Amino acid sequence: MSHKRLKVRRFVALLASVFVVCVLLLAHDAMWQQAAQPLEVNSDAAPSGSAAALLKTLPIKGRAPKTDYARTQFGNGWATVGGCDMRNVILHRDLQSPVVGDGCKVLSGTLHDPYTGTVIAFTRGASTSDDVQIDHVVALSNAWQTGAQQLTPERRKELANDPLELLAADGAANQQKSDGDAATWLPANKPFRCQYVARQIAVKAKYELWVTRAEYDAMVRVLSGCNGQPLPVR
Repeated sequence: MSHKRLKVRRFVALLASVFVVCVLLLAHDAMWQQAAQPLEVNSDAAPSGSAAALLKTLPIKGRAPKTDYARTQFGNGWATVGGCDMRNVILHRDLQSPVVGDGCKVLSGTLHDPYTGTVIAFTRGASTSDDVQIDHVVALSNAWQTGAQQLTPERRKELANDPLELLAADGAANQQKSDGDAATWLPANKPFRCQYVARQIAVKAKYELWVTRAEYDAMVRVLSGCNGQPLPVR
């Protein structure tokens, strides 16, 4: 084989190697970018406008029995989007300066916690990951007792994985909230209460859930202190 032909083959092989590496890097970046975007789990747009105005449209009923409630009624854990589970998608969205490792796992970042008003330095680990948890703003058991029993399993899974419904929050505050509604639990960070209630209203409207009388009255009290509170932008 001539020296010139050998050089050509080596050059072609080098180009092929560079091409493969570029494709792999672009594929990895595209996977994370897809997952990091707000997840459109269905074709419905989030409600828009004033939280107080939308609250007036929600039905007011008593709680349905909690019979047959289980977390699995809303899907078996977090949904996966583009290879990334929703916990890591929301961590990437809500933490400042997130550091991402293999498999889209968020390794660290800083959370300005909406529920307590504190700053949390998050580090992934067996003893530290729970410092920041992903809260279902409308607790799933509350959703179950206010209309979600009538939703299809697929629709309930969409609810449980909808970024509109999810917030990264202080783990202890999330545990304290448990399955409380606005009548039984509000964030200690009072300036955030208007946004918190507005998000609950948006979720309930989007998934055709109702509110109890106590829940409705609590939401009205909160919104009375923040005239014109808009609904969260999706």
